[in-house]
Amino acid sequence: MNRVPELGARDVTKVYGGTQALRGVDFDAAAGRVTALFGENGAGKSTLMKILAGIESPSTGHVELQGRPTAFRHARDAADAGIAIIHQELSLCPNLSVQDNLFLAREEPGRLFTINRSRQRRAALDVLARLEENLDPSTLVADLRLGQQQVVEIARALLQRAHVLIMDEPTSALSAPEVAVLFKVIRDLTAHGVCVIYVSHHLEEALEIADDVVVLRDGRLVATAEARTVDLGWIVLQMVGRDQESLFPTRDLIIGDEVLAVEDLVVADPHNPDRLAIDGVSFSVRSGEIVGVYGLMGSGRTELIETLAGRLPAASGQVRLDGQPLSRAGVRERIGRGVILVPEDRQRDGLVPTMTVGQNLSLAGLSRFARRALLSRVDESAAVLSMISDVTVKTSGERASIGSLSGGNQQKVVIGKALMTGPRVLLLDEPSRGVDVGAKADVFGLMAEQARRGLAVLFNTSEAEEALHVPDRLLVLSRGRLVGEFEPRSISRELLMSLADGAARRPPTSDGAHS
Repeated sequence: MNRVPELGARDVTKVYGGTQALRGVDFDAAAGRVTALFGENGAGKSTLMKILAGIESPSTGHVELQGRPTAFRHARDAADAGIAIIHQELSLCPNLSVQDNLFLAREEPGRLFTINRSRQRRAALDVLARLEENLDPSTLVADLRLGQQQVVEIARALLQRAHVLIMDEPTSALSAPEVAVLFKVIRDLTAHGVCVIYVSHHLEEALEIADDVVVLRDGRLVATAEARTVDLGWIVLQMVGRDQESLFPTRDLIIGDEVLAVEDLVVADPHNPDRLAIDGVSFSVRSGEIVGVYGLMGSGRTELIETLAGRLPAASGQVRLDGQPLSRAGVRERIGRGVILVPEDRQRDGLVPTMTVGQNLSLAGLSRFARRALLSRVDESAAVLSMISDVTVKTSGERASIGSLSGGNQQKVVIGKALMTGPRVLLLDEPSRGVDVGAKADVFGLMAEQARRGLAVLFNTSEAEEALHVPDRLLVLSRGRLVGEFEPRSISRELLMSLADGAARRPPTSDGAHS
């Protein structure tokens, strides 16, 4: 990559207490190109991005801007120098409007110390139109779905008109059409000379948009290449030191009796009651079985799993647990009867950020440790330590802050919290969202282990590769309807995508589908 770097790092190290997050990293990103940065959770990607964006200072080494050494005292210095960052975890204010979030701390001045709201509104409409998102700027962010909030975060960075744009997991909550629009915007930015640094756990997606690739492992830069010269297998090998196929669990199937049965389930769209999110879906899950639900954005996969967990009401149909009706039971009763959900958004719905690792783990299962009116802290601590070991959370201990963990380890805590309730049915909504390829392997291994212990496991995913490798049986949803049921290895990726998009019909059962 013999190009003058727009932004770089020279021999950068970063030490937090006894942890060395970066070890002598030399990094370059060129103007007019997309540099994709890959690495497992804990590899140092986010730390390096925070240093480049002025949020953190290096312990040793320095940052270079257009070939000149520079030192940012704080993020505002970097922003003033033309560097914008989109963080992995959303940093929006839910009680403010879209427009107020877009211009927070960068308000357009009007007359006599006022804010020029009409100019802000026009600018907001322009940037949202550029992202092809039809949003009213006066809408509260709290009323937006997660993908729309992600678009607002991206729009806020675009409004800065930066010449370096750092994107940390920008597509983690976006639908396929929204990703396509974002990629079009990125190409427009690079065509005008903007330097884009793109960090993502979606390897295939990132490789599609990248011009250059950089791989970190254990705080060290281990590989660089032009994107056109490498493939997915090369990236995985550089990241984790093993090939991609070894990341998916293999196990002997011991399928038991039917545990969960769904019959003719109908669910209204919570955002548009005149539309059906789920339309007459029927299926079952047995003990020891992992059933996957694959669907694109708008397929109803999240509404399906949230209805089974009791978070959304069913308009009609039946849900049975061990043959007994479950439809009228709320979330608390379903947890008590053995049905528990691992939600898609771990930060909003899965974790309490002010609590420790141990407190988060035991939160949903506190009744297990109740002795009359008191909690047995000894029993609770023993159960927490056992679960930390079972789900292999990398932490300094049960009293560590949940915020000190990587995204993959936080996801293991959310799964462990669900398992602490002693479930019979484990529901997981996009369990690998926002975690790296190595952590994904750990999550899928946990699912396989729970199935081996006799749990009925149902998970949904929008990742075709996961759908084709992880479940024992695969359901395909399209626009709220079940359009196929397969042994995953009997269906091609092309047919899977075509079914999910509604462009193909369900093949006959002789081709490998189940009735």
